Amino acid sequence: MKRPRPCIRPATLADLPAILGLIRVYAKRELMLPLSYGDAIDRLRDFLLLSEGRRGPVAGTVAVHPVWEGMAELRSLAVAEAFQGRGHGRALVQAAVQEARRLGAVRLFTLSYVPDFFRRLGFKDVDRQTLPHKVWQDCVKCPKFPDCGETALALRVGRARGGSGTAVAP
Repeated sequence: MKRPRPCIRPATLADLPAILGLIRVYAKRELMLPLSYGDAIDRLRDFLLLSEGRRGPVAGTVAVHPVWEGMAELRSLAVAEAFQGRGHGRALVQAAVQEARRLGAVRLFTLSYVPDFFRRLGFKDVDRQTLPHKVWQDCVKCPKFPDCGETALALRVGRARGGSGTAVAP
């Protein structure tokens, strides 16, 4: 039997339990920060969800969060174990790149414990000190802070518009 095509769509309020459930699995393994119900509601518009077919269960999630002029963060990338190995992680990152471009971002960055995955998709290692201080708001909530071992990576997704003076590396 042929698998339904992956469908990526914006999250809705009805998706909150699925989003929180996926994130909880990886947060328990200390592979990502936990997300409270309140934070999930506040960030709901950041989330894109993947399912196999239009009516399938949520198989994966990613969030694109604007953090600074010309810069967005890729967050909460998670694919349910039952759906791994099918290219869903790659599809979610590609959708995140498109969303970052739609938002007008020049650079999309992420902090990851699995940097090789992102490197295969064109992300380059960057010095954490080049990221806006606003990024550290979530980091200070982490029990592993300040020595978490995550790698900072970035991908150029757009072109800087003239006149802003914003410096954007990789």
